[in-house]
Amino acid sequence: MIVAGQRLPILIATRPVDFRCGHRGLELIVQTELTLDLHSGVTVIFRSKRGDRMRILVWDGTGLVLVYKALEQGSFAWPKVQDGTMRLSRAQFEALFEGLDWRRVVAQRVFASRAAG
Repeated sequence: MIVAGQRLPILIATRPVDFRCGHRGLELIVQTELTLDLHSGVTVIFRSKRGDRMRILVWDGTGLVLVYKALEQGSFAWPKVQDGTMRLSRAQFEALFEGLDWRRVVAQRVFASRAAG
C-alpha cells in the first residue's frame, strides 16, 4: 500500500463522508466530487462525521484497497471542514494514522547540493 520512499500524493478529503458507503461509493466520490484519478496511484483518506474513524482508498495496481481504522478513544486531528482535498506528507500521514497531531510534523526542505565544477 504505502511504502518507504513512495512519492505519490496522499490526500485527505476534508469534508466528512457517509461511512455506510463501500469502496465503490468512495471511488465515485473520488472521481466525481474530487475529480481525481485513483488509478494514478493517489491515496485518498476519508473522515467520519464524528472524526474518530477513517477510511483509506488506494489503487495497488490490481484492484482497490480499502483500509478502515477506528480509534478506541478520542478522535483524529482533522483539517478544517471544507470542499476539496488537502495534501499530506508521508510523515504527516503516519502521525495521523497513529492518532497523533500531524500538524506538528513539519518536513525540512532539502535542496540538492551543487557539485563543484
